[in-house]
Amino acid sequence: MAKRDYYEVLGVERTADDAAIKRAYRQLAKKLHPDVNPGDKEAEEKFKEVNEAYQVLSDPKKRANYDRFGHEQPGTPGSGGYGDFSGFGGGGFGGFDVEDIFSSFFGGGFGGGSRRETGPVPGADLRYDITITFEEAAKGCEKQINLVRDDICDACHGSGAKPGTNPETCKTCGGQGQVRTTSNTPFGTIQNVRTCPNCKGSGKVVTDACAKCGGRGKVRASKRRTVRIPAGIDNGQVVTIRGQGEPGERGGEAGDLLIVVTVKPHKLFKRQNYDLYLDLPLTFTQAALGTEADVPTLEKPVKFAFPEGTQPGQVFRIRGQGIPSLRGGAKGDLFVTVSVEIPKRLSDKQKEILRQFDGTVTGQEYEQKKSFFDRVKEAFGGNP
Repeated sequence: MAKRDYYEVLGVERTADDAAIKRAYRQLAKKLHPDVNPGDKEAEEKFKEVNEAYQVLSDPKKRANYDRFGHEQPGTPGSGGYGDFSGFGGGGFGGFDVEDIFSSFFGGGFGGGSRRETGPVPGADLRYDITITFEEAAKGCEKQINLVRDDICDACHGSGAKPGTNPETCKTCGGQGQVRTTSNTPFGTIQNVRTCPNCKGSGKVVTDACAKCGGRGKVRASKRRTVRIPAGIDNGQVVTIRGQGEPGERGGEAGDLLIVVTVKPHKLFKRQNYDLYLDLPLTFTQAALGTEADVPTLEKPVKFAFPEGTQPGQVFRIRGQGIPSLRGGAKGDLFVTVSVEIPKRLSDKQKEILRQFDGTVTGQEYEQKKSFFDRVKEAFGGNP
């Protein structure tokens, strides 16, 4: 299957700046994150597609190559594309850093390292599941949650070093965060770049660790906080609180807190988008003669006039008695489906009254019955 255009994947124009590309990526990544869509293979594939598009469009050199050549990346000498091998000499690599080539294709080198690993790393998102009532979802609410996450250590301010001391430059990598190895092959000299195993890519090592955090620079903490659930939220939707996830590494921004909402079902109402649906029983007499009845809503009962001759299964619409839109504005509607209850236990007097009523019936009073017998006559050779 042909790859989709990277700009289309992120939903941005080809003229979008770096900030717009990053913003689009973060929004899609949060929406398609595997933690938010457990077991959803389609979301997982889209998540990978979004990450691939961002890896290219967030890198000026890769983006320029992509804008020029698209996915094909032809190997025209001097083009700067992934296929540009004009720097090779004498049939060998001549000391050329193949990390540049393989990072273009796969985002990393032979050893699993990446140049990006030495820079800021965003913190992980946190997921918190919360259950609310149907009414709370409709009206909005505030909930207290107990959030457990890493916080920057206040003793060492995140350095991991004992107060009064500082991390030292890593002697293994010289503070670069990467180590470079060289090997000779029949094709020439190949250099391989890997994340430094001693400092894990930070370029610094802690020789005298902070007693409070044990050198991590972070401490696990439990904190109660109030979260606002907006009116109109539906079952399975996510409330995203920016910057309240795990703290980043090496100056990276914190992740987000993802509040996944479960809404308890209601005993009377069912919901579809912003509309509510209700089944309402009427007596035979109420349906035949018409009646003004109290119809339950999420606020308080409202008077509604059911017309004479109301039929079982007939649906009536009461505007503005549904769920408020998450984006503000008008509420949805309430749809009331009527069921007509036939009495089971009648006194002799009641039965006699009904027989007298039935004796006055001409057949014209029952539209469905009349229509049914007309169709029977037509089916068995009667008048068309």
